[in-house]
Amino acid sequence: MKQNRQFDPASIQAAPARPRLLLHSCCGPCSTAVLESLLPYFDVDILYFNPNIRPREEYDRRVQAQRDVLEKMPLTRPVGLFVCDYEPDVFTEAVRGLESEPEGGARCRVCFRLRLEETARRAKEAGYDAFTTTLSVSPHKNAAALNEAGAQASKKFGVQYLRADFKKNNGYLRSVELSRDLGIYRQKYCGCKPG
Repeated sequence: MKQNRQFDPASIQAAPARPRLLLHSCCGPCSTAVLESLLPYFDVDILYFNPNIRPREEYDRRVQAQRDVLEKMPLTRPVGLFVCDYEPDVFTEAVRGLESEPEGGARCRVCFRLRLEETARRAKEAGYDAFTTTLSVSPHKNAAALNEAGAQASKKFGVQYLRADFKKNNGYLRSVELSRDLGIYRQKYCGCKPG
């Protein structure tokens, strides 16, 4: 005859807590493949901080594309979204004197630093374990320069930076495919239009 055993809650081992990661997103399309890569390992929230984007209508369109990704993409866990105010003057002031720099030049490095420092600051304030950015999924963005900016922001704010090059393993192609399949708006330029 089987005995009924009483349930002992102390005998259940809690699942290990997943690290919380704040993901800076440059745009919805780039976030698709990056979210696919990160969600098996992290609880992710997105920070949409992109003061480089001009004009306002384009900024709003990209914010909506980010929202569309979170609504349409079959995510394995919930992802929060924090959208920052449209403040193009923050970018203009940061890159003053670098307006004639080509794509990939000194202006981009300042822009990387600006966005990653804000992400690191917010990650630290909100108690995230780490932060990173979707920017490295683009074939037009220098992952080494991004990782350098992320490491500097990590040191400045005391929160771990997740070094990455999300374009590897066909990350960019996957983002294009997912965006197309989900019907997500894909922009035709980085965002900044200095001068």
